[in-house]
Amino acid sequence: MSAPTFLEPWQLRAAFARSLSDMYGKEVPAYTTLLDVSHEVNADFVAQHGADAERLGSIARVTAERHGAIRVGTPTEMAQVARIFGAMGMHPVGFYDLRDASSSSVPVISTAFRPVDRAELARNPFRVFTSMLVTADRRFFTADLEQRLENFLGARTLFGPELLALADRAEAEGGLPEDQAAEFLRLATEAFELSREPVDQAWYRELEAVSAVAADIGGIASTHINHLTPRVLDIDDLYARMEAGGITMIDAIQGPPRWEGPDVLLRQTSFRALAEPRTFRTADGEIISDSLRVRFGEVEARGIALTRAGRAAYDAAVVEIDEAAAAARAGDPGFTEAQRQQLARAVWQKTFPTTEAALADLELGWFTYEVDPAGTGVVREPIVYEDFLPRSAAGIFQSNLTSDGAKDASQEGTDRDADWMAGALGRDLNDPFDLYADQVARSLAAAAETLGVDPATLTTTHRTTGAPR
Repeated sequence: MSAPTFLEPWQLRAAFARSLSDMYGKEVPAYTTLLDVSHEVNADFVAQHGADAERLGSIARVTAERHGAIRVGTPTEMAQVARIFGAMGMHPVGFYDLRDASSSSVPVISTAFRPVDRAELARNPFRVFTSMLVTADRRFFTADLEQRLENFLGARTLFGPELLALADRAEAEGGLPEDQAAEFLRLATEAFELSREPVDQAWYRELEAVSAVAADIGGIASTHINHLTPRVLDIDDLYARMEAGGITMIDAIQGPPRWEGPDVLLRQTSFRALAEPRTFRTADGEIISDSLRVRFGEVEARGIALTRAGRAAYDAAVVEIDEAAAAARAGDPGFTEAQRQQLARAVWQKTFPTTEAALADLELGWFTYEVDPAGTGVVREPIVYEDFLPRSAAGIFQSNLTSDGAKDASQEGTDRDADWMAGALGRDLNDPFDLYADQVARSLAAAAETLGVDPATLTTTHRTTGAPR
C-alpha cells in the first residue's frame, strides 16, 4: 500500500489561497467579477506587449497571485495567526503603523505574512496583510472603553485548539500528511468565514463611533477575511472596465502615479465596500436585520522594489504631491483627481529616472544578476516588490469607511514599533530591505561563481549585458 501524500508548506499555502478565494467568491459575488475582469485585462495586456508583459513575473504567477487582509484584536490572536501562517511557510515581514498614515481613525498596526525565499515566492507568493488593534492608544480609546474592549476580546476564541495543533505540527515537521492537511485547510478556511451570529448592536455602534475598523475587529466574536486581492498588469485599464461594468470604485488608485517610466512599488485600488446583510441583537434582546459595509474588493499592480534610497525618494515625493495638491485645492475648490494625477506625474518625472537601467545605475531599485545565455556576462532583472505601503493601505481603508470616526489628537499615542511586534509574535520580524538585498547578493554570488569572477565586478564593469530599459 502506498504511503499517504505529504503536503509541504508551499503546497499548503497554494491550497489555502485557492480555498480562501473560493470561499470569498461565494460570500462576495462582486469579487468573482473582479477576478473575471482581472483575467481579461491580463490576457489583453499580454497580447499587446508580448514578453515585456512578463518582465515582473510570469503570467501564470500573476494570474494565481493573491494577497489577503485580516484583522485581529490582541497580541495573543496575532501570535496565533503567526502559527497558522508559519505552517504554510509564511513569515512576518515589515512593520506598518496605520494610525498616523490616514486622516481618519484607523487604530491599527500591521505586518504581512509571506514567503521570504525567492524559490518559495516563485512557487506561490501568497501574502496576508494582518492588522491588530492598539487598544491602549488614548487618541482612540478611553481607559474605560479599552478595559471593556480588552474584556470582550479576551473572552473570544478565534482559532480552535485543533487548528493550532495542526499548524504547529506542520511548521515543526515541514508539512502534513494528506488527511491532516485537508483538515488543517478546512479549519483554517472556516476561521476566516463571515460569521452569521447576531452582532451586539449597541456595542458595535459604540466602537463604530470611534472607528469602523475598530468595530469590525472588536465588535464581533469572530474574525473574517476583509479582502482578497488579485494582481493585475494594467490597473488603470481594470479601473475603467469595472466602472464601465457598473461597479462603483473608490475615488483614486493609491500609490505611484501612472507615468512613462518604470513601475515601482505598489499601486492599489478597490470597489467600494458593499452593504452585506447581518443580524443584530438589540439592547432588549430583539434580533433584527440590518447591513454592514466592511468588506471590499481590492486589486493591485506590483512594480520594482526600491532600495532605501529609492524609498526615501518615494516618501519625499508623496509628501510633495500631497502638499502641492492641498495648496491647489485650497485655491480651487473644483480641483479634480485628474488634476492631482497630472501634478503627481510632474513630481515623479523629476524624482525618478525613466528607464530601468538608470534606476539600477542610480541604486534606487533592486535588481538580480543572471548569467546571460552566451555565458559571457550577466543580465539585470528587476526584483518585484513583495510588500506594502502604509499610506496606500490606510488610503484603501479610509476610502471604504462609512465615516472618519473619532481621533483625539490632543492625547498621546502609544509607542509601537517593529521590536514590539516581534515580541508579540514570538518570532523574528523580517526587514523587507534586508530580504531584497539578500536576493541581490545571492544572485551575484551564483553568477560570479559561474563566470569565475569577483561578484563586485558584475555591477561595476561592462560585463552587464542585456541591460534593462
